[in-house]
Amino acid sequence: MTVHQVQKGAEEIFHEGNEIGILVCHGFTGTTQSMKPLVEAYAKEGYSIAAPRLKGHGTSPEEMEETTYRDWIQSVESAFQWLEKRCSKVFAVGLSMGGTLALSMAARYDKIAGVVPINAAIDIPAMENIVEQTDDRFIAAIGSDIKKEGIEELAYQRTPVRSIQNLLTLMKEVHDQLAKIHCPIFIFVSEEDHVVPPENSEMVFETVLSEHKELIHLDNSYHVATLDNDQDIIIERSLEFFVMYSNAK
Repeated sequence: MTVHQVQKGAEEIFHEGNEIGILVCHGFTGTTQSMKPLVEAYAKEGYSIAAPRLKGHGTSPEEMEETTYRDWIQSVESAFQWLEKRCSKVFAVGLSMGGTLALSMAARYDKIAGVVPINAAIDIPAMENIVEQTDDRFIAAIGSDIKKEGIEELAYQRTPVRSIQNLLTLMKEVHDQLAKIHCPIFIFVSEEDHVVPPENSEMVFETVLSEHKELIHLDNSYHVATLDNDQDIIIERSLEFFVMYSNAK
């Protein structure tokens, strides 16, 4: 059995703080490195944090190819269970497919007190075209869509086509769950995104049944907004969100 080494910077992050938990989900082919600025800011405020490394991520594209979207959901659910044992309320935050997974958690678990998707993926026609048109096992990388100069995302340099097929299945499943979401939601969307069409976030905003919902536009970031020019806006507004709904019944 092949043992896959976890890349430096891709490790899972768990921090035991107060009784408010933040579940932080990274994106497709990415790692916790893309979420670390948020994790550090949340931990500094005293929150308990669980930022899992999704199975098959942060090691090799070959290992990712052997995992399914069910494995990714299980990675997030295990982290949620760690928080659930320690916390009275849990918020879910996620970038890209991590936002998709956060939405899935919000649709299925009442203990999710609020959800913060960042450029969440629900419908990506370009990926459907790739699956239909290529016979290749891997395609070029989709990571590091960042406007800010000199910043790189720790992500795979090749993307398994089989994993794209799993992502498409996950997106369809979560799209069908959106109307089950009633908790407060803050949706961040980059005006210019070369991976996930911004219309995805608008679709989420229009479909969820949350009484308290807001769509926040990011004018100076591309897809990996958590590492981009609007990082401080995401941190500041999400922290406000946690405070606002931590005490809500």
